[in-house]
Amino acid sequence: MVKAHHVGMADIIVVTSPEMLITLGLGSCIGLVLYDQTAKVAGMAHIMLPDSRGASAKALEKPGKFADTAVPTLIEMVCAKGAVRSRLKAKFAGGSQMFALPGAETDFLAVGARNAKETADLLKKAGIQVVNSDVGGNKGRTVEFSTVDWMLAVKILGKGKIEI
Repeated sequence: MVKAHHVGMADIIVVTSPEMLITLGLGSCIGLVLYDQTAKVAGMAHIMLPDSRGASAKALEKPGKFADTAVPTLIEMVCAKGAVRSRLKAKFAGGSQMFALPGAETDFLAVGARNAKETADLLKKAGIQVVNSDVGGNKGRTVEFSTVDWMLAVKILGKGKIEI
């Protein structure tokens, strides 16, 4: 039986194979996985917001909360556990627009889209290949990443499950 680790909101957890990472209730949040199959190391961050500008010192105590702090911290943590930066790959899901609010289509209120874009941009800037992603829409997701087959199972409310 594979040990499962639940990644809570704003958390970052790193594991070695054969273990599983799970995060529940992704709406506008992003579930980001970085992994190195050769080193058999993976980590997941549950990202809530695109950037930490204007965040309080207390909020910055949880670097997983913001894309701009979660991505570098996750890279650092998986490499500290034995991953090699040049071999890192990424998969992520989430970034939904959960509520149809007046003005929600504006860039500022489209938190899910901003989370997905910022995460993708930061990974590109870090030189990390995004293998696959499942973002957008208006449905919540739960994700499970297995270090046995290196697949990210994405369960979409009302739509079923896909593997990326």
